[in-house]
Amino acid sequence: MERSPEGRGRELLRRLWALSRPLDPFRSVKAALGALVIVSVVITTVLILLAYRSSIELRVIALIAVIASLLLTQFVAQGLAAPLTEMTAAARAMARGDYERRVRVGRRDELGDLARAFNRMAADLQATDRHRKELVANVSHELRTPIAGLRAVLENVVDGVAEPDNRTMTTALQQAERLGRLVEQLLDLSRLENGVVPLQPRDFRVRTYLSTVLTHADWAAGRGHARTDVKLQLDVRPENLTARADPERLDQVVTNLVDNAVKHSPKDGRVTVRARPGQLPGGLVLEVRDEGPGIPADQRERVFERFGRAALPGEPPRDGGTGLGLAIARWAVNLHGGTIGVVESRSGCHIRITLPGEEQSRRLT
Repeated sequence: MERSPEGRGRELLRRLWALSRPLDPFRSVKAALGALVIVSVVITTVLILLAYRSSIELRVIALIAVIASLLLTQFVAQGLAAPLTEMTAAARAMARGDYERRVRVGRRDELGDLARAFNRMAADLQATDRHRKELVANVSHELRTPIAGLRAVLENVVDGVAEPDNRTMTTALQQAERLGRLVEQLLDLSRLENGVVPLQPRDFRVRTYLSTVLTHADWAAGRGHARTDVKLQLDVRPENLTARADPERLDQVVTNLVDNAVKHSPKDGRVTVRARPGQLPGGLVLEVRDEGPGIPADQRERVFERFGRAALPGEPPRDGGTGLGLAIARWAVNLHGGTIGVVESRSGCHIRITLPGEEQSRRLT
């Protein structure tokens, strides 16, 4: 695109300003030290010339020049050392666990850049520490719920309050399976975040693959692990659509999305899984839609965070899940170099996954 004369002029000024930085004592430590030497030499020279033209002794002039140079050097050194001293104190505070410390950014030179980078690092460490604390608290809460339920069932059986019949054992099994799913999802998320999960993309038939995933969902519903009133619908075009991805990692994505859609669907609702080809060969656009209440616009990013759950206005977060499914889905999609997000829709929740083409998948392996 052709730039306007004003745009070219601004770009030229920006480049000249960047090139002049090494010569600006206010924007470069090297230039500031160079200016210090030049000023010291100028002061000494002026005082020596003054001594030759006056009756003042040369040694007095030399003493005055030395004192002036020392004062000037001390002034410049104090200005250069102050930010480093402040950063040292902040770093020691951070080592003790205080991540709220920040340093003042009042310079335009390399020390100012270092201060800004230090503040960004402190903010990242503070966010990481907060996420770590939230993770420990959330994991403790999520583990306590199924363990407490399982313990209550077993205590009732041991105390003779409840009989070890099929209903009681089914309740205990559901709590144990919920606990197992949480542990498995935590392990999956840890492996995905640490990059220890190798990506093994290959070509596969989309309809055959998605049919198998939905069949497993129906089988789980038949065993009482999900709702049986929700209908699952598959829409793949063209019929012979093929894509290139890692089926095992993609299975985590589709299974979690379908499971969430089924959980939040109304009675006798319908969940639609739609697949279309991507822009590049081997690419895939996958959508999962339900007829539930949907996700509020201000929470559409939060649901992809660890233990993030959406809540309708005035209602607490929905229970029944670990809050890790969509986080795992996002990591698995990111492994493929794709994108996942909530799409605006008139009703229900509409999540779209875009996987890259064959060339991008090969670069990621």
